[in-house]
Amino acid sequence: MRETVSQLMKIIFPKFDKVGMPLLGLAAAAFFILESRKQLRKRTRPKIERLLENGSVAAVALPALRLLLVPGMYAAAKLAQQQKFGLFHWLKLPQWLRYGAGFLLLDYTNYFWHVLLHKSDWLWRFHNVHHSDLDLDLSTAWRFHIGENFASVPYRSAAIALLGAPASLVLFYEVIFEGCTAFHHSNIRLPFKAEQRLNRVLVTPRMHGIHHSIVAREANSNFSVIFSWWDRLHQSLRLNVPQDEIIIGVPAYREAAEQSPKNLFLMPFAPQRTWQLPDGTVPEREKRYPPEHLCP
Repeated sequence: MRETVSQLMKIIFPKFDKVGMPLLGLAAAAFFILESRKQLRKRTRPKIERLLENGSVAAVALPALRLLLVPGMYAAAKLAQQQKFGLFHWLKLPQWLRYGAGFLLLDYTNYFWHVLLHKSDWLWRFHNVHHSDLDLDLSTAWRFHIGENFASVPYRSAAIALLGAPASLVLFYEVIFEGCTAFHHSNIRLPFKAEQRLNRVLVTPRMHGIHHSIVAREANSNFSVIFSWWDRLHQSLRLNVPQDEIIIGVPAYREAAEQSPKNLFLMPFAPQRTWQLPDGTVPEREKRYPPEHLCP
């Protein structure tokens, strides 16, 4: 019993910390250099100011991700394994299929979590901190309120348990999840033809840039994290916006002075503003191309 509890409460994962985290660090360094040299969208604010603001938010939120979310998901997987609980155990799938289908379905459940962050008024209060950034780049990938990370623990852990996903797969998926999150938030201008092909499978910077638009129907699209298939499946895909026409952010939060770490931390606890610009207008855009048409 004591051994079981010890396994469930485990917070140190050698391969995750000694292999996964350094690989994520190298990927982040590469994305940071590339977005400085191959910029996709023009910046609207000084880079150093945003790095300090987003870094302050991340400094509070990332420890919660590593010390609570990752161990919580691992514990859910180990408990399901011990109790032979979850879809994969009930179907008695072979190991190779549990890992393959598990990776896909873990990503699918995160599509729904992202939709929920936008549809739930309560969850949006926390996710708004991420979207209210006035530019979009690598640093935005870590600008998540600690409350959002706390809220994700029961959802993501429950999804893992219901699937019966292997614990080792959960840790592997999390490394890929974090790497892809950093990639599609980055401000890297990939060769257009290459991104067209890549986007048939993966979420790319152009695709996710549209998700951070101040136009409501664009912000409420492109919810996928790794595979772009889920947006295609649920008809929430929107690729038809030229990148130089996108204004990043939330229309009611356009003041740079409001981007201080203190204001960002308190934002979820203040009354939420209506989705409109300070002058009362609601941002819109004329539809010129089919939704699946990727624009430069």
